Amino acid sequence: MEDDNKTAYNYKDYYKILEVEYDASDEKIRLNYRKLALKWHPDKHKCNDAATTKFQEINEAYSVLSDPDKRLDYDLNGNYEINNYSLPEYLARFKGMILTCNGLGISQDSVWSEQLTEFNKLMDK
Repeated sequence: MEDDNKTAYNYKDYYKILEVEYDASDEKIRLNYRKLALKWHPDKHKCNDAATTKFQEINEAYSVLSDPDKRLDYDLNGNYEINNYSLPEYLARFKGMILTCNGLGISQDSVWSEQLTEFNKLMDK
């Protein structure tokens, strides 16, 4: 059987776990991780398995989102199940791929962008 090189993320929304937006900066991710790790640290919740599980989820999410390569892989191959998101959450989650030219691999100075700019100028006249 052939091995899949893709990492399985078990359909966890790491952005929700760390309570950050989908386009959060590295600094915001780090700050929220620290806040949540302190809040859910097992030493503060002795003999509480739920807190330990929550702490492990936070660490797992941070290990993926703090590494640029893992984050890109997660963003490209993560959970795309529409039913798990409200429309605003879905658009926020995938706006880099849906709403921008860069998400489609088109640079801002592409021929299409130039044509659209020229067309818009003509329409404004």
